[in-house]
Amino acid sequence: MITKKIVLFLLLVGFQLSAQDKKWTLEECVDYAIQNNISIKQSELDLKNANINRKDAVGAFLPSINGNASHSWNIGLNQNITTGLLENQTTQFTSAGLNVGIDIYNGLRNQLQLRKSNLQIIANQYQITKMQEDIALNVANAYLQILFNKENLKVQVQQKAYDVKQLERTQELVEAGVVPNGDLLDIKATVASDNQRVIAAENALLISKLSLAQLLRLEDFVNFDIDDNQIPSFNSEILLQSSQDIMQKAKETRTEIKIAQSNLELAQKDVSIAKGAYQPTISGFYSFSTRAAYSDKIVGFQPDINNPTSVIGYVDGTNQAVLQQNFLPILGNPDSIIDQFSNNKGQNFGLQLTIPIFNGFATRNNVQRSKVALERAKLNLEQQNLDVERIVFTAYSDANSAKESYEAAETTLLARKLSFEYAKARYEVGLINVFDFNQAQTLYVNAQSEVLRTKYDYIFRTKILEFYFGIPLIKKQ
Repeated sequence: MITKKIVLFLLLVGFQLSAQDKKWTLEECVDYAIQNNISIKQSELDLKNANINRKDAVGAFLPSINGNASHSWNIGLNQNITTGLLENQTTQFTSAGLNVGIDIYNGLRNQLQLRKSNLQIIANQYQITKMQEDIALNVANAYLQILFNKENLKVQVQQKAYDVKQLERTQELVEAGVVPNGDLLDIKATVASDNQRVIAAENALLISKLSLAQLLRLEDFVNFDIDDNQIPSFNSEILLQSSQDIMQKAKETRTEIKIAQSNLELAQKDVSIAKGAYQPTISGFYSFSTRAAYSDKIVGFQPDINNPTSVIGYVDGTNQAVLQQNFLPILGNPDSIIDQFSNNKGQNFGLQLTIPIFNGFATRNNVQRSKVALERAKLNLEQQNLDVERIVFTAYSDANSAKESYEAAETTLLARKLSFEYAKARYEVGLINVFDFNQAQTLYVNAQSEVLRTKYDYIFRTKILEFYFGIPLIKKQ
């Protein structure tokens, strides 16, 4: 038992360590975010409803069949259906029936409703795809932000390590009397500033991890980390394409345009369905019924010995009474239930024609409303095309600007590096003071950070442009 507990403990510890050591790739982040996003799950429920609505549309072509059965008791003063007399009695009745109805023609509304339901399924699928694309873009942006903050933290840590060594060297120079004590104080202030920058970089990295973890709906964002080795390439050839080519490609592939086009087709179907109410409808019907009673039935008659005759009138002139012999019914047991059901069965069938004449302008108003919705859908499609043009041209301009900014930042970094090395050499021989040296060093560090910022901004801008050109964010193996 103890051995089993030890093994279980080691397995749990190993699992926790494995979970903490996990490095998330961009593909894993995107897939996980899509699978766990609440809005996407809600849209998937909308898609399920659309599939159910399609089944309703298919079912409208089928006949409706309804069965019915009842059994009743009548207690108290009731007319005896056998004798015709009022009696205090309890009677029972059983009835059963079957009704069938089918639409033969109703203005083609069933056919149009089926086509609409098929379009609605496509529209819901497009909506899910659009949400997945938006999530992928947000995750990619958050992922690149973490990569930037990681590299920026490395720069700050390296700079701090260099300044600490410089502090140690300056301490030796001060003790040797080569440089004044004020230089040592300046270097100490620089190291303190380095500590602040390192802390700020660590906080920025933690916040960026938190942002991505929230997109993934992960609670343990402190131990969350991404794969540092999966840095997207920024050697994209997308800028070799013209903005017009990218815009045309986007109009052919963008999901928001497909959604607007689907909504337009749905609105057209709604107009046709509404107009169908102007046309007459033809339906067929069939019904079958039968019944059974539990009262005694009359099987014969016998003379009434207690009241053998009764007066039914008088002869004119003689006033002689006209007598009639009285008989009493002979009651017997009712027929069997099966025989009664067989003998009492009946059928009813036929066609019904309904012609709409006037219904308070309800049909006319429904047609007008559907036409208004159609015009709105047309305008929405036109607006989506304009939005895609604007977004693509903006993305193209942003990508070019990001590329130029990155190239300029690299040029600046090279110049700042040479300037820093020159200032370092002059400082070590006492030709410049520590203030000028720190200035050159600060400019060099800032140039490094600017290269990182423009690098990842350029990567993200090109990824967006590729996305609009139909190139997926993640190329799955």
